[in-house]
Amino acid sequence: MNGADLLCETLLANDIDVCFANPGTSEMHFVAALDRQPKMRCILGLFEGVVTGAADGYARMADKPAATLLHLGPGLANGLANLHNARRARTPMVNVVGDHATYHLIHDAPLTSDIDSLAWPMSQWVGRAATADTVGSQTEAAITAARSASGQIATLILHADAAWTETAMRKPAPLATHVPDAPDADRVTAAAKALRAGKRTTILVTGLALRAPQLELLDRIATHTGARLMAQQANGRMQRGAGRVALDRVPYVIEQALAVFADTEQVVLIGPKAPVGFFAYPGKPGSMLPEACICVDLVTPEQDMIVAIAALADELGVTAASVPRLATRARPALTTGTLTPAAIAVALAHHMPANAIICDESVSSGRDFFRSTYCAEPHDFLQLTGGAIGLGLPLATGAAVACPDRKVVVLQADGSGMYTLQALWSHAREQLDIVTIIFANRRYQILHGELKNVGAGSPGRNARRMLDLDNPELDWVSLARGMGVEAARTDTAEGFADVLRAACGRKGPFLIEAMI
Repeated sequence: MNGADLLCETLLANDIDVCFANPGTSEMHFVAALDRQPKMRCILGLFEGVVTGAADGYARMADKPAATLLHLGPGLANGLANLHNARRARTPMVNVVGDHATYHLIHDAPLTSDIDSLAWPMSQWVGRAATADTVGSQTEAAITAARSASGQIATLILHADAAWTETAMRKPAPLATHVPDAPDADRVTAAAKALRAGKRTTILVTGLALRAPQLELLDRIATHTGARLMAQQANGRMQRGAGRVALDRVPYVIEQALAVFADTEQVVLIGPKAPVGFFAYPGKPGSMLPEACICVDLVTPEQDMIVAIAALADELGVTAASVPRLATRARPALTTGTLTPAAIAVALAHHMPANAIICDESVSSGRDFFRSTYCAEPHDFLQLTGGAIGLGLPLATGAAVACPDRKVVVLQADGSGMYTLQALWSHAREQLDIVTIIFANRRYQILHGELKNVGAGSPGRNARRMLDLDNPELDWVSLARGMGVEAARTDTAEGFADVLRAACGRKGPFLIEAMI
């Protein structure tokens, strides 16, 4: 057994059996080791941003990390944007980044780079396996970090000679399951005291608090105390739809967020930080909360959020007899005529199947999606968390691999979709059950709005050349077919509803170019 074999065995011993990969020369012995492991599913991404984004989507739905395989510093650098999003979603992930043989580094070959410095901004753990005998222990350290309560990105740098050298180390045993820290009783008491104080209070949640059982208990707490329950603006995974608590997010638009919190006196935070604007705007505050608003944190990232919520309910005297307010299945009236983002949301409320997974990178076009889908079939909602565009198509790749029996629907803005359209090839190659909806407005619509919001005026010729996607226009039907994905284009609400219904009724990848 060589070091690469030991790495594979250690991953598999700890239930990491999917590897999203874009390898190069330095990783060939790891590739050969993966080839000897039929239990490991290896999925090629044609760009490293697809690889890291897919690992993010996989972990969000599988509740366990995947591995990635990246080629040296440049390969890692190509994947950093979606590692940033994964870090913001607290997604567990084990990155394996190849490096030159230790004795080759002295030559400063063309692909030599400072991989550690590239990895640290998007990783909570970085380590090197410089010898075959240390590969196992370093891999175990990476897995331990990734599986921590807060969900961490671990990056293991594997030297080529460590991979190909024989080792006498034995096959590894599984690591102990990570147990989160117990909640802090003083924090629970403080949160309960705040909720009893009779002040205008918002309970703001993220992470595991957005799973259906926790949301039901939190809704009972909110009803019991008169508090408002909300989700933070960007969340890794939210369970919503019929039979679940109907929850709003903090708005992205700063004026709307300020209005939402205008009379809030205190916020009980269960997972997120206090809400702030995505950007600074001249003459507008960065915090969304009034200056006198008090924030109370129920848990730290290392503590058990589920146990803390249950403890808070007990402290408040919330009984099992109280009933949460759950959405009931309903379908808004289908719209007709010109296709709009609102019409797309209504059609999804009608036609997306039960237990679908929505991957949302619709950016400005999808801000009204929640309003029409509170009462849709129950579904999981995954969204862009860190603001680095190019996540939607890869996120869906990983979600579909994690949940092959569930339909995945991608809400994808056309401009951000071009960052990682190579993911469509992976959809086709793996025959993933994904419906991709392209919001084709032929522009970076969000940047048109931001130009105005920062007070920079109206776009002239040069600005439009940087903000508009025309001359030539993108042809997503041709792009999809070139990647092996069947596709159709529609520009009416009726046509879109018909195509969506058909796409949701069949298996395999399909793309709808929605002309809005």
